[in-house]
Amino acid sequence: MNVPASNAVPGLQLIQRDDCPLCDQALAVLAAAHAPEFDSVWIDGVDALEAAYGVRVPVLRDTVNGAELDWPFDADRVRAWLSQAQQGAPK
Repeated sequence: MNVPASNAVPGLQLIQRDDCPLCDQALAVLAAAHAPEFDSVWIDGVDALEAAYGVRVPVLRDTVNGAELDWPFDADRVRAWLSQAQQGAPK
């Protein structure tokens, strides 16, 4: 699911890969959490992203402050993390 950047919350990304059941679960959790729109970042075939995130995906990332929420997460954890991000608090 690629969300156009113009509709995404500034700096919110879901880092994922193709054919990733955990990434599919993360999408369902984000929907259940009523998370705002985000950009999908696909790491497949991008060496630097594969090195950084290959064993960690899915990861929810705030590009403004660099905070990352690693899998596993549930809807409550996502809502709490997003609330902290909106307040500018460290994660």
